[in-house]
Amino acid sequence: MIVFDRVSKRYPNGREALTNVSLRIEPGEMVFLTGRSGAGKSSVLKLVALLERPTRGTVTVDGANTSTLPSRAIPAFRRKIGVVFQDHKLLMDRPVFDNVALPLIVTDTPLREIDRRVRAALDQVGLLGRERVAPLELSVGEQQRVGIARAVISKPPVLIADEPTGNLDHGLALEVMRLFKRFQEVGVTIVIATHDLQLVQEFGQREIHIDDGKIVSGGASSGAAPDAAALPNLQAHR
Repeated sequence: MIVFDRVSKRYPNGREALTNVSLRIEPGEMVFLTGRSGAGKSSVLKLVALLERPTRGTVTVDGANTSTLPSRAIPAFRRKIGVVFQDHKLLMDRPVFDNVALPLIVTDTPLREIDRRVRAALDQVGLLGRERVAPLELSVGEQQRVGIARAVISKPPVLIADEPTGNLDHGLALEVMRLFKRFQEVGVTIVIATHDLQLVQEFGQREIHIDDGKIVSGGASSGAAPDAAALPNLQAHR
């Protein structure tokens, strides 16, 4: 699903964020990226989402080589990647429904289909019935769940998250991580950058540790596979 082959990333200011990184993440696997601030975790996520291209080496996501993907194909590629941010990046002047529907609105999805899928996504994150509430009326944990609903509404095969629990207490962080685990159990490939080593230990998934732009441990694939028996349950809600 995700393969980095001797990838390096140097930014215009001369900083080399990643150096000769190789890793493989299997379909349906849940992986944590760990390391101190500035170690290169966010750069890995940006390369997966094609927000950046590698300086050297190749990044392959769902069979697509991001180095050679033409510009006209980038929007379609990015629709395969759900992104969850630490600070939610919600539109505070719009209700929950509009925030979750945004990825479908920009692709001209029919209104009836948008309504159905928004409600299904909110149901998955436990917020069905809050469609017309303003984000400012929600708790921080609920706002993060709105962000997750928006990330999954397009049914992406890959979900990435950059410090998604960084602003949450441990109890709320556990709730958010359980949501990610549910999606992983039905075949979504999930990559989470985090500083919370306690959460990493509690969930027992593969940890890829990055230091100074290099993979220190965990880069080899575990060969994890999705739970095919659970897949119809989530599909029924989509």
